[in-house]
Amino acid sequence: MAAQQEECPPEAEAWMATYADAITLLMAFFVLFFSISKVDGGKFDSVAESLNETMSSKARSSDRVELEKDLADIVEEEGAQEVIQVGKSGEGAITLELDSGAFFKPGGAELLEQAIPVLKSIYEEFASPIYQKFNVSIEGHTDDDPISSFKFPSNWELSAARASTVVRFMIKEGMKKNRLKATGYSDTQPKLPNKDTEGNPIKANMIANRRVVMRISRSPIFEEVKVPEFRREGLDRKVKPASSKMLN
Repeated sequence: MAAQQEECPPEAEAWMATYADAITLLMAFFVLFFSISKVDGGKFDSVAESLNETMSSKARSSDRVELEKDLADIVEEEGAQEVIQVGKSGEGAITLELDSGAFFKPGGAELLEQAIPVLKSIYEEFASPIYQKFNVSIEGHTDDDPISSFKFPSNWELSAARASTVVRFMIKEGMKKNRLKATGYSDTQPKLPNKDTEGNPIKANMIANRRVVMRISRSPIFEEVKVPEFRREGLDRKVKPASSKMLN
């Protein structure tokens, strides 16, 4: 009688269940990835984090999460918790909200001396190779108190100038222009009501509305211009010089 073949213990095939789960998750991820025409950086990170938590016993944070933590550490190290708020938008972008009163001279767009070390530390974080794919959209906001000066005829010019000042600072430090954008919103997007129900100014709210917001995400700022290439025969032909009659 032939010797019976040894049966594999059930434990030897236990790895197949985990492998099948991983393959199923990957397939679902790629179906989701190719079903959308434009990839949202924040949603992509959220999906990636979920996959990491499922496929690894120790969750691995995405670059966005790491950058958010690093920026929060910078704010704490600089002692700027009262004038910079680190948060996250509904679209998944990291937000740095700068108190205009701590960064700019009153009624102007010139940076205060105390603001420069903080902005330098923020730039140095952006300059890290692992964060090169992140772009920064910088927004200027004011309260509804009208301004009228030779340099700033209205709050539109003031809000845009403050955002542009931060952009120029980043470029001066070495950041690429195509990673930055400046926008002025004047008083059109207040955080809090500037006035109460009787029309009286609320000073604390007005101070909170005077701010510059840095939105950091993988969303492209500018489309790279691609010059169309073409080939044509006879490129090596020399152009004949114009005759002397034509020059006269």
